[in-house]
Amino acid sequence: MELRERIAEGLKDAMRAKSADRLSTLRLIIAAIKDREIAMRNEPDGGTVGNAEILAILARMIKQRHESVRAYEEAGRLELAEKESAEIKVIEEFLPRQMDSAEVSAAVDAAVAATGATGIRDIGRVMAELKARYLGQMDFGAVGPLVKARLT
Repeated sequence: MELRERIAEGLKDAMRAKSADRLSTLRLIIAAIKDREIAMRNEPDGGTVGNAEILAILARMIKQRHESVRAYEEAGRLELAEKESAEIKVIEEFLPRQMDSAEVSAAVDAAVAATGATGIRDIGRVMAELKARYLGQMDFGAVGPLVKARLT
């Protein structure tokens, strides 16, 4: 089942279960996807948003919510932090399984070998290779320093 269909099914299930919080989060996901489709209309190859783009949207949404949780906790607004954390859990249901550290290390080694990277100047190519293969499966903010350490 395609990711867009899974999200639509999740929306229907949330409506049937009368789960207001889950329903609002799923509606936010669908709205973000539609916003991206509207933005793509003006591009020369503008078409529909594919799974890779949806995964990128979901990853951005999770990153935004993590930042919001941190800000709310610092401000002492724990109820809002809990709401954001609940939204993160709903969004994560649609992402692929996250890789553990051993799998990430092996993926970095494979990407370095595949690109023929030899030095620090090749970090961009290695990161592009990782993003093409493992989008949504790893935290690229944490992978960047690993790639840099591997290439120095």
